Amino acid sequence: MARPEQVLLLEPQHELKFRGPFSDVVTTNLKLSNPTDRNVCFKVKTTAPRRYCVRPNSGIIDAGTSINVSVMLQPFDYDPNEKSKHKFMVQSMLAPPDMTDMEGVWKEAKPEELMDSKLRCVFEMPVENEKTHDMESNKMMSSSLLKSESSSLPQKSLSSTLDDGEVKKIMEECKRLQMEAQRLREENKQIREDDGLRMRKSNMMSSQHSSVGMKREEGLSARSVALIVLFFVVGVIVGKLVL
Repeated sequence: MARPEQVLLLEPQHELKFRGPFSDVVTTNLKLSNPTDRNVCFKVKTTAPRRYCVRPNSGIIDAGTSINVSVMLQPFDYDPNEKSKHKFMVQSMLAPPDMTDMEGVWKEAKPEELMDSKLRCVFEMPVENEKTHDMESNKMMSSSLLKSESSSLPQKSLSSTLDDGEVKKIMEECKRLQMEAQRLREENKQIREDDGLRMRKSNMMSSQHSSVGMKREEGLSARSVALIVLFFVVGVIVGKLVL
C-alpha cells in the first residue's frame, strides 16, 4: 500500500544548502508548516548523524502553525571535488487525539500512517571566500604591526606586555648601567684632578728653575763689577808708580 502524501510544507523543498567556509559550524534552517486542522508529529533524520546537529529533531506542530528547524553542519575539511551524499528525511504522521506518549505513538504507528519527504545536502564555497581570507590575513598583519609598534612606546605599556621576570631583568640592567655611568664619572673626575695636580707641580718647578737662573745671573754680574773695579784700582796704582 502506498504511503500518504506529506501534509507538511517544507521550505526549502528538496535541498539543504550549506555555504562555506566550513572551518566552523555552518547552520541552515528548515521551515516546517502544518496547513491542516490537526496536530502533526514529526521527526528529522539524516544519513550522517555524526556530522549534523538538529534542533529540534522531533516534536509536534499544532494545526495551522509552523516551526523552524536548525540544521548545524559540524566543521570539516572541504573538498570541492567530493560531492555530498548526505541526505535528510522529514517523517511525519497525524497526531492521535488522545496522545500522551509521543515515542509510544511512533513505535505503534502503522506504515500507511507515516509520511516522509527527502532532502539532499549541497555544500557551496563562495567565490568571495578567497578575497575575504586575504582581507582577514591583511587585518591580522596590520594588527601584528600595530602591536610591534606599541611595544616600543611607553614603559608602562611595555611592562604590561612582559612578565615579571623580564621586567625584573630590564630593571636590573638599567641599575647596572647607572652604576657603570657613575663609576665612569668618578674616574673622569679623578683624572681631571690628577692632571691639575701635575700642572701645578710643573708650574712650580718651572718657577723654581727661573728663580735659580736669575740668582746665577745676578751672581755673575756682581763678580764682573768687582773684577772691573779691581782692575781699575790696580791700573791707578800702577799708573802712579810709573809716574
